[in-house]
Amino acid sequence: MSFTRNLKIGTRLGVGFAIVIALLITMAIVGISRLQAVDRNTEVIVGDRYVKISLARSVMDKVDLKTRALRTALIATESEDIKAELAKALGTTAAIGEALDKLQATVRTPQGVAALKRVLELRGPFVENTNHLADMIASGQRAEAGPFLIKSTIPLQNTYLQALTELVETQVAGMHEFAADASAQARNATILLIALAAIATLLAAAIGYGITRSITRPIADAVKLAQTVASGDLSARVEVTSHDETGQLLAALKTMVESLVGVVSQVRHSSDSIATGSSQIATGNADLSQRTEEQASNLQQTAASMEQLTSTVRNNSDTARQATQLAGSAAAAATHGGAAVEQVVHTMGAIDAASKKIADIIGVIDGIAFQTNILALNAAVEAARAGEQGRGFAVVAGEVRSLAQRSAEAAKQIKVLITDSVDKVQAGTEQVAEAGRTMSDIVSQVKRVNDLIAEISAATLEQTQGIGQVGDAVSQLDQVTQQNAALVEESAAAAESLSQQAARLVEAVGAFRLG
Repeated sequence: MSFTRNLKIGTRLGVGFAIVIALLITMAIVGISRLQAVDRNTEVIVGDRYVKISLARSVMDKVDLKTRALRTALIATESEDIKAELAKALGTTAAIGEALDKLQATVRTPQGVAALKRVLELRGPFVENTNHLADMIASGQRAEAGPFLIKSTIPLQNTYLQALTELVETQVAGMHEFAADASAQARNATILLIALAAIATLLAAAIGYGITRSITRPIADAVKLAQTVASGDLSARVEVTSHDETGQLLAALKTMVESLVGVVSQVRHSSDSIATGSSQIATGNADLSQRTEEQASNLQQTAASMEQLTSTVRNNSDTARQATQLAGSAAAAATHGGAAVEQVVHTMGAIDAASKKIADIIGVIDGIAFQTNILALNAAVEAARAGEQGRGFAVVAGEVRSLAQRSAEAAKQIKVLITDSVDKVQAGTEQVAEAGRTMSDIVSQVKRVNDLIAEISAATLEQTQGIGQVGDAVSQLDQVTQQNAALVEESAAAAESLSQQAARLVEAVGAFRLG
């Protein structure tokens, strides 16, 4: 039984049903074999024993028919009737021969063979006797045929029929014996089937009881354990005696109880800690709520300051934007002034070149005046030589000389002025060139200042956006802080509720008995 306890429930049920089915199959096989035996016996009785009895009785009937036909022919007066009766009597001989041949082929028992041998021994004399009687009747020897029939044929017929009767009786006895044997086999089959049915019933009941008990007892133990655990008693001990599904169930329940004992122990300790911690959380939440409210007030002040700072930075951003625009205008003006100075430098260069050309022209004029003065002097000399005729020419030469001298004087003065102008133009050109370089530096510095102001403006804009985001964040932080304050209050209430729940949990866990 210890082996069956370790079998799975399905395996046990399968084995039990297999045994019952095997017994049913055995019963069916035995019943079928016995029915087949009865069927064979019936076939033997009907197809063999009864056939032989029927053949023997048919021989008796033919013998009796032959004798009666001979008697009828003996007493008949009409020749046609006589011939018909004689033909009937002689016709039975062949039928009797065929029946006896069949009996010789089928009779096997010693009693039957002996009885059939006696019949065959009497058949020859009986056939000769009846043939002789038929010849006598056919030849009209009626006076002799009557006594022959009474004294010889009828006694031989009786002996012949007695032998046939004994043959029939042997076959009937064999048939009765065979029928009794078949009946005994049927009774034995019935007894065997009843015994097998009883054995199958008892074995099925025993198997069913064993399987049911092997299933219900562990399940009852499991139910009892579950009820014990449900009542709060965790000190129950579980004994696992099998490895089937019920054993696995008990093992799982045992593990569950052990785990539940550990869990309840931990819950007991944890519930005490939760009760203590929840009270501390409630106290801490009260302090946190107060600090959160103070922080919310500070954040509101910070938000107001951030709004003022945002306004100031926004004004600075506008001022920087205007400075950027002015610096751009100054850079454009400086660039334009630099271009104008550069144009002046080019113009002064052109004036310097023109002054140098004028100085050259003045030199030429001075040379021409000098040569004119020489020529006028020569003309005066020639006019003096000419005398009175050359007086007018001398006057003209004097005027020309005077004009040449004034031209030379004017050319000298112009040269002095031109030289001074050239010197001043050169100085002015250098100053203008220096001014152009200075203007270029100014333009570069103005562009740099413009770039710096643009960067300051961009930085101020980013700062404005950043301060705006900081302001938004501070506002959101203020809202979050206010929400946190509300949550802290809710947490305080939850902590108080948790403390109460922990107390109830301690009380509830105390209902379990661990041992």
